[in-house]
Amino acid sequence: MRRWNRGAFVTIDGPAGVGKTTTTRLLREYLGRRGYQVHATTQPSHGVLGDTARRNTDTYRGHTLACLVAADRYHHLEQEVRPHLVAGSIVVCDRYVASSYVLQCMDGVPLPFVEAINAAADVPDLAVILQAPPDVTAARVAARGAHDRFHTGEDSSRRESELYEKAAERLARWRYPVLAVDTSGASPTKVATYLTDRIAELVEGPAAEVATA
Repeated sequence: MRRWNRGAFVTIDGPAGVGKTTTTRLLREYLGRRGYQVHATTQPSHGVLGDTARRNTDTYRGHTLACLVAADRYHHLEQEVRPHLVAGSIVVCDRYVASSYVLQCMDGVPLPFVEAINAAADVPDLAVILQAPPDVTAARVAARGAHDRFHTGEDSSRRESELYEKAAERLARWRYPVLAVDTSGASPTKVATYLTDRIAELVEGPAAEVATA
């Protein structure tokens, strides 16, 4: 079993249909094969607060939903993410602060408010933002079915993609270590392999082998 000096907090964000959940699953598998202890999780969490936010987007809107998601984030960090990091795990989280910047702004919440209520959230070691053409992500969402009211077709996918680009820029100014990955023409395995190498470099230092996307 490979040994490492510390855990790492890696977040995966991007428009609906871009492959966040698949990438998170593959990262857990690929990093595990390399001998790392990995904990995969998601936000909103599967706790009471997270389930309430996830399943009731038609009931809770605007500032109410933004605060509910932020409250779940802080509880999730305290109860799940930090303990696994302390234990030396690589924590891979499907959605994090970037998703709040995007979805809450799509819900009419002013960005300064979203920034303020998320300002105390832990800065990840690597904040990955996946992107793909809006027509591609919209088609994937249509094929699987939308999970919530935010995704209504190519127009909403285009708006979401634009907001993620802006979120990446703003988070970088907050000293988030943002890594934007264009998944156009790349298979899920290629994307996951590239990210696995980047995370290995993050954990072990420059001596780790790094692949190009």
